[in-house]
Amino acid sequence: MPRRSSQPVEPPPPEEFSPCRYVEKVSLRSGEILDEPILPHSLLVGSHRDYHVVDVQARQYMSRLLRSTGDEDLVRTKMKEIRRLGHKASVMIAKALHRKDPDKIAKALFGLKDRDYYFRYKRHPLSQEEIAERLMQLAKQGAERFDKARGADGRPALRILLTGGTGFVGKEVLWQAASDEAIAEVVVVIRPKQIRDRKTKEVIRTLSPAERGEMMLDQLWLEDPQQRAKFSFVAGDVEKPNLGISDEDLAPLRRRITHLVHSAASVSFDDPYEASFRANVVGTLNALRFSHSLQEAPDSPFVAHVGIETSYIHGRQARTLAREDEVVFPRNFYNNYYELTKAMASIETERFMLTKGLRVVQLCPAIIIGESRAGNNRGDTKVVNAPVNVFGRAHEALNSPKGKWFERTSASMIARMACIFPGDPSAQLNLIPVDWVARGMLAAVRRPEAIGERVHLATDNRITSQQISDIVKEELDVRVRLAEPTLHRTLTLPILTKVLTSFKQARLARALEKLGTIFGGYSEWGQPVHQVGNDVAVLGLPEQRPNTLHAFRMLCRHNRYVQEFGRIRDSGEMSRRERAWWRFITELEEERGEPVGAMPAPDFRAALARRFNPATFELLEKEA
Repeated sequence: MPRRSSQPVEPPPPEEFSPCRYVEKVSLRSGEILDEPILPHSLLVGSHRDYHVVDVQARQYMSRLLRSTGDEDLVRTKMKEIRRLGHKASVMIAKALHRKDPDKIAKALFGLKDRDYYFRYKRHPLSQEEIAERLMQLAKQGAERFDKARGADGRPALRILLTGGTGFVGKEVLWQAASDEAIAEVVVVIRPKQIRDRKTKEVIRTLSPAERGEMMLDQLWLEDPQQRAKFSFVAGDVEKPNLGISDEDLAPLRRRITHLVHSAASVSFDDPYEASFRANVVGTLNALRFSHSLQEAPDSPFVAHVGIETSYIHGRQARTLAREDEVVFPRNFYNNYYELTKAMASIETERFMLTKGLRVVQLCPAIIIGESRAGNNRGDTKVVNAPVNVFGRAHEALNSPKGKWFERTSASMIARMACIFPGDPSAQLNLIPVDWVARGMLAAVRRPEAIGERVHLATDNRITSQQISDIVKEELDVRVRLAEPTLHRTLTLPILTKVLTSFKQARLARALEKLGTIFGGYSEWGQPVHQVGNDVAVLGLPEQRPNTLHAFRMLCRHNRYVQEFGRIRDSGEMSRRERAWWRFITELEEERGEPVGAMPAPDFRAALARRFNPATFELLEKEA
């Protein structure tokens, strides 16, 4: 198995993007801060493992041991014992060879690398008592401002400026805000959009923010004029100062906005460091500065800034619970630059709160999937939707082979390659439906007592890789083979991509590489367990969180029948289909008296066949 250099060639980022702004390197021996450059890649788990065949073999062994015992503590103990034996053997070999460098022998023979340093986030100069006092003052100020943001009837009349409104989560926020009586207005920051000719790529026309906004409201089924009157759309760009909003548009916003909800971010787990930094850190800084300017404006009604982060700002924890009230640099590093830069953005948010007095609520969703009842996702094809769509298309290729014997055989082989998923059966993924996340965002706006808090919008009923595989088999008729993540990452995936490329399947090869990048870290055993509780205690959400198994089952059904495994790209057609699907799911739940996600796959398919015209995806009227 080829080795990779443990010191990847990576130029340092520009100073304004440097991790040294947030992270420091500390000597384990002396406790002193080491004045050394910190390369972004050194903060990822991929920089510290899989460089030696013995390391890979040990991880495979641990994975098998966990499957047979189900005891993570036992596995961790065995890992420590094996490392101890490896170091002991290295010392004995060094003595026999009259060498003075057992650490080099341990690294060469067994892939054991002992670091004499660790990383930590730079500490805030305020004491814990001072921080608690400051946060209490900010919450009190927010409550006073909130009391003033009431209409003539005494009820809250909140006015939100929303970034990321055209995204998957943002659209759900708009849909829920339309019927939320406490929300008087939502102003969406949105860029103009160029429409290009599909063949020539020439710009045919440019849609203004207002035109894009009206189209989006149509696609969200918002037909009531009173509901539509809540929304307006302003040109802007979160990567620019003042969010790219013109002075002309900015002046009236300063006089009426009570909350800025910043949900714009990059969700590309495979983006390079600088791209992730620009989207997640620079974008957050621009939003924080904008909120601070609103808060400082004379006679401002501003109550609070609501920042949307991710529960994975905690990275790869070892055994400790990922707590809501702190961010520490993870012992096992970060999976990707998305997690790392979102953690940096959270640190910037805390700085604004503690040093500038900005009133802030931090919300940290887990891995967001479609709506919990119906699986509707507004046409999103990213993250968890991506492997489901790949598996679905593979199933279709297996069941409708065309051409001669060799072509049919090749298609069958390629389809089976696409159905390999890197996942330890026991690995737990924290999936949370988008409606729960949007519900939490609007609850944060209505609750000034949430100021100064960090809230995980996550679940306490996680789903395992094995359960994902089982549901995919039931719902898509696809047998997904789980591959040990370390072996898949280091051996199987490189071979698969080469074979697929040789069969002129470069696009599928890239898709599998992307899936490996996204899920390679999240589908290993020992995933972080996120503390939950503030969603109920602080935001007032229901104690019973969405059923993850039901939600994932509805994701599969939606992607199969509504989205046709990612083939339906037109947003208007997707809206039409999701509206018919929503009506069907609602009526089916009323008829059965239980969530549709609880229905066995055969029963659901029978109900679907009775009510839908498969050729047009139109809902048939019930039989008398």
